[in-house]
Amino acid sequence: MLENLVKVPDKKGILEYMATICARNLIVALDELSDASRKYKYDKEFNNELDYYLRDYAGRPTPLYYAERLTEKLGGAKIYLKREDPLPYGAHKINNVLGQVLLARRMGKKRIIAETGAGQHGVATATACALFGLECHVYMGTEEYPQAIFKCIQNETSWR
Repeated sequence: MLENLVKVPDKKGILEYMATICARNLIVALDELSDASRKYKYDKEFNNELDYYLRDYAGRPTPLYYAERLTEKLGGAKIYLKREDPLPYGAHKINNVLGQVLLARRMGKKRIIAETGAGQHGVATATACALFGLECHVYMGTEEYPQAIFKCIQNETSWR
């Protein structure tokens, strides 16, 4: 286990220890993912593509709304609200998933797997996979599944 510990300097140059703890059969895949992440992290073409999809597909950045009545009621500083409610893909989850799927595509992957609790991460993953024509498998725990079905029915009813 100690051979997995790595010294990693932070921005101030302070060394901290970091370890990867996972099943042995995942180590090769995680190493491949780490290599690709380092390769594309500062790649201009990759980041331009991600920015494009965040802006033109996911609706980023979302607008700030000046809450005039709240500002008046509180009688002081101007109050602005960040609008996340217009996003249909689980707010911040689509930001993360678009980057992950674009990276997976660059790595030549054809299938994406995801785990979800309440379902929003699964919806965002499925959305991004559909956008890029990738196969998608979303896994959900047996305890979360009945709750997610209820939420889907509840949401469908409230949309009518």
